[in-house]
Amino acid sequence: MISSVTTTRYDDLRRIEAEVGTLIRRVKRVMGERAREVHPDLHPMTYFILTHLAQHGPLRAADLSDAFGMDKGGVSRQVQTLVDLGLVERRPAAEDRRAILLDASDEGRSRLEAMTLNRSNRFDERLSAWSDEELAGFSDQLAAYNRALSDD
Repeated sequence: MISSVTTTRYDDLRRIEAEVGTLIRRVKRVMGERAREVHPDLHPMTYFILTHLAQHGPLRAADLSDAFGMDKGGVSRQVQTLVDLGLVERRPAAEDRRAILLDASDEGRSRLEAMTLNRSNRFDERLSAWSDEELAGFSDQLAAYNRALSDD
């Protein structure tokens, strides 16, 4: 016989899975919106490369391949799109002029910054009814959830 505690736990775990599924769908949609807010022709994957370069650049294409688990050809196509849009620059490495470094351009950084500020303000507004304690508690629980599932 299954106890009501077991059934409740099972139901709660399925509810968490469903809510995380909803969150994943929302994140995918928001990433597309963020990309288009930076530039109307920007694809979400290309947006991730731009944000990575803005945070960690300048980098070599091989570094991007490693960071995103993509082949060099795929990275090259994404980077070319970013260069064509004026969001990324190529320049020779100081230590080896044959090597090319990639970095977000001033225009790319400016567009990312404007989008981030806009998104942050909207996020803050939507959670304005949450108390500081609720925000901290949710943050703690989400971090614990991610730690518990870090091997998945």
